[in-house]
Amino acid sequence: MTNETPFGAAFVRSDLLTRREAAVYLGVSEQTLAIWKCTGRYNLPYIKIGRLVKYKLSDLDAFITRNHKTTLT
Repeated sequence: MTNETPFGAAFVRSDLLTRREAAVYLGVSEQTLAIWKCTGRYNLPYIKIGRLVKYKLSDLDAFITRNHKTTLT
């Protein structure tokens, strides 16, 4: 989906988030995501585009669902 910006350039809405955006979405720091990526700690999928790391919103939502814990009373 695209929208026109005031300057005539097309703005493309993407479901790919930057590391900063993904960190905000998950409530963790960018450094935490970088460590998880390097260590494979939570097996959080990411996409490499050149030197950039991107995260699919659907993968972040799945990660949240997988890690949702409830306590039994």
